[in-house]
Amino acid sequence: MTDVSDTMSSRATETGQTATVPRARTYEGSPGAALVTEKGTTRIEDTVVAKIAGLAAREMSGVFAMGGGAARALGSVRGIVGVDESVTQGVSVEVGERQAAVNLDLVVEYGMAIPELAGAVRKNVINAIERMCGLEVTEVNIRVDDVHLPEQDRGREGDKSRRQDTGPEPGVR
Repeated sequence: MTDVSDTMSSRATETGQTATVPRARTYEGSPGAALVTEKGTTRIEDTVVAKIAGLAAREMSGVFAMGGGAARALGSVRGIVGVDESVTQGVSVEVGERQAAVNLDLVVEYGMAIPELAGAVRKNVINAIERMCGLEVTEVNIRVDDVHLPEQDRGREGDKSRRQDTGPEPGVR
């Protein structure tokens, strides 16, 4: 027999009052989140939650990149061969029937107040997942892996202009 339960979420509003947000019933006992309504079942896979979290984190000004050093290096290689960077790079999620937990690895822009940026990223990720998936986000853990320095971009731009000024490659007409 399948265990189905109704869920409610209480959230404090900006005025300090508590608002109760009704949620769809959830289907227990299967991987991924499944919302059950009288019209049918909607299953939300972990990769969907990870993509939403990745996009929500990248929306924030001050987040330069995501992922640890090895993941970013692999992403650079993928970019060279024409494959877009994965929006789930630097994101891992654990999704249950009603809740989700998120881990993010960030590279921040130099000069950003890291605690403030982390708070803003956390809030944006929670809002996006709860609004789009109907899941309660229990935690968003943020690990800052690196700080992006402005002079790192200047070196790359110089490399690009030097490659463009050299003319066609040998053997190309």
